[in-house]
Amino acid sequence: MENIKDILKKHGFSFELINNDKPIYTAKEGADYFKINIGQTAATLIIYTDMGFYALVVSGERGRVNFKEIKRILNCKNVRLATKDEVKAVTGFLIGCVPLLGISLPYIIDNKFFQFSYIYMEEQEI
Repeated sequence: MENIKDILKKHGFSFELINNDKPIYTAKEGADYFKINIGQTAATLIIYTDMGFYALVVSGERGRVNFKEIKRILNCKNVRLATKDEVKAVTGFLIGCVPLLGISLPYIIDNKFFQFSYIYMEEQEI
């Protein structure tokens, strides 16, 4: 199995692995733990659209997903969060454990990340 470190190296990204000594479950917990802006935390959600499933990587600053904006960007009528069964079926991961990179789906990346030099994510085995 490929991990995030291998993917980042393969594609020439600059990164640093930082280990944490406790589980982090929310963007706020991550921001507080690492003493960073909440916008630098990243989560991957799986959404279903008229055109199929997408990996949606959102900033912790968002608070919620703007489905109207996603409909506009993708020019489709129906967009919703994937169910827990759909997430498991299309990614192989449980909700809350979907890695930021390495999923074989098209990606939508939150433009809020572009204001930061770096973002924080949890490493998952893929």
